[in-house]
Amino acid sequence: MKKSRNRLQFHSLIRTFLLCRKYPRSEKIQINLVFHSLIRTFVTSKGIKTMKATDQTIQQAERALRKVTEKFPPQEEATQLTDLHIRVNQETGELLVFDDDDKELTRCVIEQWIENKEDSFYQDVTNILRIVLNKQKDMIEGMSILKPYSFVLEDEDRENIAELYVVDDDTVIIDEELMAGLGKDLDDFLTNLLKD
Repeated sequence: MKKSRNRLQFHSLIRTFLLCRKYPRSEKIQINLVFHSLIRTFVTSKGIKTMKATDQTIQQAERALRKVTEKFPPQEEATQLTDLHIRVNQETGELLVFDDDDKELTRCVIEQWIENKEDSFYQDVTNILRIVLNKQKDMIEGMSILKPYSFVLEDEDRENIAELYVVDDDTVIIDEELMAGLGKDLDDFLTNLLKD
């Protein structure tokens, strides 16, 4: 019974989010913020453990990403076509950002990440960086880079870990763990709905 109620709550969140596509852009932003807040609440209530980012970690990540946005000021004409690759090193705690040509745009050391041996390290970093990117949404989306472009998390071996943020008019990334089994659940929901 509890599992069924959880699924209904989650599907309700998804439907609310999908309905927001009909609203004007200013209302979409507000609905998007509410949606992300609800998803965080849903994940927390399910007991999914994540690394608690300290204020210093958030500030260091924000500062690094702000430096990247300053390299692509919005008043300049968008002429460059690139994605932004964020590389994180689990041993040194380094966060580096590169463009497609492997040109380093910024780097910093995030003390909380130094020698972090957690198995969920990259998933936790993904969640933290998505929160930071969403907080800086206006600066991120105003960068003078041709759309679409994205922020991609990579490990120190340049292996793609996750797509963190896509700057495009209609694209939104939803965490894969939350979407697992959604297709089957939606099919079951539709089947039950059609029976009535």
